[in-house]
Amino acid sequence: MSLFDVLQIILYLVILVLLAKPLGTFMARVFSGERNILSPVMAPVERFTYRMLGTKSDEEMNWKQHAIAVVLFALLGVVMLYIIERLQGVLPFNPQHLPGVPSALAFNTSISFNTNTNWQNYGGETTMTYFTQMVGLTVHNFLSAAAGIAVLMAVIRVSPGIPSKHWAISGWI
Repeated sequence: MSLFDVLQIILYLVILVLLAKPLGTFMARVFSGERNILSPVMAPVERFTYRMLGTKSDEEMNWKQHAIAVVLFALLGVVMLYIIERLQGVLPFNPQHLPGVPSALAFNTSISFNTNTNWQNYGGETTMTYFTQMVGLTVHNFLSAAAGIAVLMAVIRVSPGIPSKHWAISGWI
């Protein structure tokens, strides 16, 4: 390992340690529903989204509602990615004119990316089009991790013995 490699690792660790407290504080404020630096921009978007979906922001969900929501979200994600993979031959951003992904591989990849295991049993740009990689796989890389964080927050919120408005400052984060 060269000196540059060691310095790069040290720099990474220093930045990681320096960002831990402010990022952790920010995340605790977001998950607690407290005002934060993004509130002026994101609060109107959040209220609009709630109105469009018919969601009441002041109502808590129980564990069954959380479970149903996450299963339906995962199922929708698997189906959408499967459809994108199967139809990639007719979708845009396919300069190599790749055909649709075979059904077994499309199903395997859809499940894999939805569960955040990202097992790739194919040859990158020789199997998946740019559209499939951008809209399907990259989106799932983000959404599967985001869904995991949402499930963690739901588990913490519905855990007995933790008042919901005090859960973030009670040492659970």
